[in-house]
Amino acid sequence: MEKEYLDLFWKNIYSLPYFRAFLRAVEGRYYQDVNMPSPILDLGIGDGHFTSETFSSSIDVGIDPAFFELRNAKQKKNCELHICGSGGFLPFRSGYFSAVFSNSVLEHIKVLEPVLSEVRRILKNGGIFIITVPNDNFTKNLSVGRFLNGLGLKNWTEFYQHFFNKISRHYHPDPVSRWEERLESAGFEIIKSWNYFPKTSLKILEWGHLFGIPSWFCKKIFGKWILISTKWNLWVVSVWLKKHYLLDQKSPEGAYTFFISKKIAYDARS
Repeated sequence: MEKEYLDLFWKNIYSLPYFRAFLRAVEGRYYQDVNMPSPILDLGIGDGHFTSETFSSSIDVGIDPAFFELRNAKQKKNCELHICGSGGFLPFRSGYFSAVFSNSVLEHIKVLEPVLSEVRRILKNGGIFIITVPNDNFTKNLSVGRFLNGLGLKNWTEFYQHFFNKISRHYHPDPVSRWEERLESAGFEIIKSWNYFPKTSLKILEWGHLFGIPSWFCKKIFGKWILISTKWNLWVVSVWLKKHYLLDQKSPEGAYTFFISKKIAYDARS
């Protein structure tokens, strides 16, 4: 299993800024232990990177509102059908899918209720719904915010926390209990959930937004995050990061939560 985990690590390191690669590889390895029967929908497939690097076989459908991102996703050939559309209106008949997953997507959607309602509609009874989302530990555990708070600079702490969530495009870095409430109110039963990405890992992600600026320029100019994707070019960062990646990332203080839930039939809810 460690070899499989390392394969995920290298796949992401070769193609993403190190801090994003770290998070996606950690999330990707959790999916290896989840059985998702076909047909499967990726809600918020984006450029298709996560799906192509995480799953060994193609999924059935990916949907995303970003047309140009979908063009990139099509080139990866890891998904049978790509649809440009929003989660609030899913163009599928009721009960069509056996599984839906949405990896680090829902926190970027301002109004969630229509999306969750649509996911429930298009899932079969007992169908699997998997999401990964930031929780309130994301905001509380930001290292710069904790430093400012330790100095008694409450206003600056709140400003920084708000700023970082804004650049992360987070509408919902909410407590786990709030995410649980959303899922249950929408008609899902939570099978299993856990927090991951503790303070040390979040710090890598946080500071990576600064140190990853060269990758941003590379993406804008050359169309890819990593210009030279070789082990020798990435050796220093990979040796350092791999030590963190192989640690158990599950932690009560984790900044993200992985939810596995299933659709409850209406008669089962009464």
